[in-house]
Amino acid sequence: MILRHNDVAGQSETGAGCHDASADMSDDPDSTSAGLVVAVDVRASDWQGDVPDIEAKVRQAACSAIAAEIANVEGIEVSIVLADDATVRVLNRDYRGRDAPTNVLAFPQGAASEQAAGPLLLGDVVLAYETVRREAVAQGKTLADHTRHLVVHGLLHLCGFDHDTEASATDMERREIAILAALGVADPYVERRAP
Repeated sequence: MILRHNDVAGQSETGAGCHDASADMSDDPDSTSAGLVVAVDVRASDWQGDVPDIEAKVRQAACSAIAAEIANVEGIEVSIVLADDATVRVLNRDYRGRDAPTNVLAFPQGAASEQAAGPLLLGDVVLAYETVRREAVAQGKTLADHTRHLVVHGLLHLCGFDHDTEASATDMERREIAILAALGVADPYVERRAP
């Protein structure tokens, strides 16, 4: 993980998969029948104050994005960190050379062939509360929907998608729109395409 547990005092950390863990499963609280683990670490308490059930909404978006792009999710682990602008600014500076906050950062952990035996660590997605909230207000979206969009966007980066060319951006946006529609979230790019 990019952010270790002792980097910033976390407010809440939960890990669980896409489905409810059944009582007969292993003692691991993160285990699910689907074998996918999504750890949500809330580092900025404003997230919980502004979006009821933020962890569940983020986990649902992450699971939907992964399931849409990876056929077998068995043994996959991903971390979603709900941080603040200050935390994301440091990460953006240290890892991307940009000394400013941004809405979302994605940190892939590398290909499966590069990892030791065990779970496939897909990577980390880190969101900046103040920036995400400001964008949601400016775009007339709910904070919950904008957050789910950025989680899906970050997860697609972890799955190898990018938006560095017009064709790849169009493909990535198409995937985001489809995943979000299944979650009941409106097309986040509709305004940009309006005449």
